[in-house]
Amino acid sequence: MIDRFEVEGQIPLVGSINCAGSKNAALPLMAASLLTDGTTVIYNVPDLQDIRTMAMVLRYLGADVVLSDGILRIDSSECKGWEAPYDLVRKMRASFYVMGPLLARYGKAKVSLPGGCALGPRPVDLHLKAFAKMGCDVTISGGYVWCNVSGSKMCGNHISFDISSVGSTGNLLMAAVLADGQTVIDNASFEPEIVDLCEMLVKMGASIEGIGTAHLEITGVGELHPVEWKVIPDRIEAATLLFAGAVTGGEVTVCNCRPDQMSIVLDKLKETGTNLKIDDDTITLKAKGIRLQSVDVSTAAYPGFPTDLQPIWITLMALADGNSLITDSIYPERFTHILELARLGADIRKDGNSATVRGVKELIGASVMCSDIRASAGVVLAALAARGHSDILRVYHIDRGYERIESKLSALGANIRRIRE
Repeated sequence: MIDRFEVEGQIPLVGSINCAGSKNAALPLMAASLLTDGTTVIYNVPDLQDIRTMAMVLRYLGADVVLSDGILRIDSSECKGWEAPYDLVRKMRASFYVMGPLLARYGKAKVSLPGGCALGPRPVDLHLKAFAKMGCDVTISGGYVWCNVSGSKMCGNHISFDISSVGSTGNLLMAAVLADGQTVIDNASFEPEIVDLCEMLVKMGASIEGIGTAHLEITGVGELHPVEWKVIPDRIEAATLLFAGAVTGGEVTVCNCRPDQMSIVLDKLKETGTNLKIDDDTITLKAKGIRLQSVDVSTAAYPGFPTDLQPIWITLMALADGNSLITDSIYPERFTHILELARLGADIRKDGNSATVRGVKELIGASVMCSDIRASAGVVLAALAARGHSDILRVYHIDRGYERIESKLSALGANIRRIRE
């Protein structure tokens, strides 16, 4: 069964909506449950395909995993497996997060090279070089990464990443918390999702200094214990919902979010001419009666503009007054949505890792296709802003990263329906 969305556009979105928990935070937290025996309880977990995929990986390794009403219970007491197979890991790159915990727990791991969204080459070299420096023998064979700890335990070391990498930082953190001695990570990612992982690991009994900075010092401990933890709000979903209000000329309030983790995004929104009211955990955007102004954006590691929002920002700029330049230095291939936006009437020209967007006064409904999680959101928002009817195909992509997005948009007044065929 393949779902699609039917959208009738040009309806201003109005109302309040709650932000879901962060997918990108929940996934490494789930992997971290492998570091201890007992039941880890994680709250505010979105019911997404990527969460279900990670749950299947954990079950394959022997964990008992139950998700109900946003509460995820993971009992890792009976875990004995140390292999994550291709059939599961190919579905989602974040499945590779289990490598670090498996090495810490068993001293060995066999994990398929990862899959996920088609965003060009995203090698796991940084992960593997770090594991090798901590005393692992690393081999790649038959599409799998084989790692074995040379001694009785992994050994702490000084790791300096060539580039700041969320996945590599998270994986190394989970390996280092049970290693012998101290591990120092320089040029570590300090995205909010990594901070959330660090803070949960500390609650489990880990020793981590420098949380929230690019320099982390981890002193290995003998064991960790299970905890209860609440996932941070999803800053990408919060921004997506605000962008939906902006592109439709509406008034949208996003509740239960973290404005302090969205500073550059909110600054860029203000530059478009929209009015923002920001409280501790609530953001209201008003765009009624305005023509969005063009604003250049260049993606960067946190606290810079998130690459995940680049495809959705382009949708805003497609209807803005003037020309804008959008540059993605993180994933230069992340422009697959441009041809689909062109089908709706957008005027966009790609050159290398940049796109020049010439704002048009109106988009026109058409049949379009989703290609990855965030490109899907950009296409959906374009259809909401377009005049007339749009069919959006292959929406299983958006289901990986947004929990019932059509229900949330409908609650704000959008005319969007999921059709199952």
